[in-house]
Amino acid sequence: MKYFHLVILTFLAQAIAAQSEKVKIKQGLNDKKVEVFIGATRFTSFLYPDSLEKPVLYPLTTSAGTIVTRGFPLEPFPGDPIDHPHHIGLWFNFENVNGLDFWNNSYAIAAEKKKNYGWVKTDRITQTSNGKKGILAYHANWTNQQKQILLEEKTRLEFSGTAHTRMIDRTTTLTANTDIVFTDAKDGLLAIRLAHALQIPTKEDQKFTDNKGRQYIVKGGTDTIPTGSYLTSAGMQGNAAWGTQGRWCKAFGKMGNDSVSVIIIDHPSNYGYPNYWHARGYGLFAANPFGNKIFTNGKSESKLALPEGQSLTFRYRVIIDNAASTLSAAEIDALADAFGKQ
Repeated sequence: MKYFHLVILTFLAQAIAAQSEKVKIKQGLNDKKVEVFIGATRFTSFLYPDSLEKPVLYPLTTSAGTIVTRGFPLEPFPGDPIDHPHHIGLWFNFENVNGLDFWNNSYAIAAEKKKNYGWVKTDRITQTSNGKKGILAYHANWTNQQKQILLEEKTRLEFSGTAHTRMIDRTTTLTANTDIVFTDAKDGLLAIRLAHALQIPTKEDQKFTDNKGRQYIVKGGTDTIPTGSYLTSAGMQGNAAWGTQGRWCKAFGKMGNDSVSVIIIDHPSNYGYPNYWHARGYGLFAANPFGNKIFTNGKSESKLALPEGQSLTFRYRVIIDNAASTLSAAEIDALADAFGKQ
């Protein structure tokens, strides 16, 4: 089996090297937006305007230009679900840091309740570079409403791509500006809100709340757009992936003529490895090392203390693939092996 994985790993490495497309990072002057182009097409944009409570990569696209993230609330597509307005593109934050909720903060939170929420404010871009691998690095502060800094964030995003694949290698280091406690909660840490087509089809009624707090119901079986499912490295499929551990998880479905895969790979050096998958059928796809209590029905609990001045680093790989067929478990295992050795 190890020899088989080595053969696949070598083949994939050679194929990626041979087909790598040039990455170009384009930084705007005043709009707090950095665009990432791979080959001739835009792959994503790094957005950090003051109007957002956190920086995001939005949208994420395949090599063919198909958007794999939900449009709402920034650029809603017809028929987009409008639940959870804090779910935007790809982001990184957590529900309970010293009692502050960084995850659920959005324009939908009433002003009098904002004191219970945190912001991730990007204050500078520290590096950009072009080539077969494009680099975007930035510095951000995790703050409370009074703009007191709890955590300093340094993130390096490495972008690459081939004819059918887009890849992001993310390294984020959090340094405590005061004594910090990450208290067990389900909402975190690295997350993607998937496009409508990558949701799991359901026959059950779905309850949603729109951006004005109005509740509505989508009758089961009437939404014919979703084609998606999940698969984890441990073999859990569909809705059964939620709350289980694995070193990788794949969301996949049919978009147009392509089989599209969106994969998150956990790194062996990360706290809580292999993490739990907060992977919901309605399109939330998240890797969370801090949610043990809810994911295990109270059998275990995570409570990580980070004293002032100490740091914690997380590494994740995100792969977006579009081809005639979805990436196999063996192929993803090989990609996870390669990532784990970095």
